[in-house]
Amino acid sequence: MIIIPPGDIDRLGLHVCNVAAMRRAFASLSHVPDYVLTDGFRVDGLGVPALAVWKGDQVAACVAAASVLAKVTRDRIMRDMSKDWPAYGFSEHKGYSTPDHSAALVEHGPCPEHRMSYANVAAAAAADTSLGREYGRHDGARALEVASSPSHGSEDG
Repeated sequence: MIIIPPGDIDRLGLHVCNVAAMRRAFASLSHVPDYVLTDGFRVDGLGVPALAVWKGDQVAACVAAASVLAKVTRDRIMRDMSKDWPAYGFSEHKGYSTPDHSAALVEHGPCPEHRMSYANVAAAAAADTSLGREYGRHDGARALEVASSPSHGSEDG
């Protein structure tokens, strides 16, 4: 399983990260398959024939199995994140945009695990104009992130 950090997704985009992850997963296989099916979009450069299957998890058992493994892994990651950031309810909504998740974003602002390139997260961040923001609690402690701005020494604005 290949895990892509949120910062990479923000910097490169979800599609680019998905394709890169599939390439990395393929390269890590101990046995090279004769043929590759992917869910929805093409992945070039694998060195074997490949076919992008629209709604592949609904029509191909191997794609469905890979999808289940990915979702189970994501659920585990979200449960673990919920321990560090309990205010967001990650273990309940698993990162999907639910009314509770949206309310937590409005109330607490995004935490470092949120994908800032996502419109709802960016909107929640923009709504908080304070220079410092407290993010969720971790074992009773608070983590403080100082928002960067050109006037506060940030090189990347």
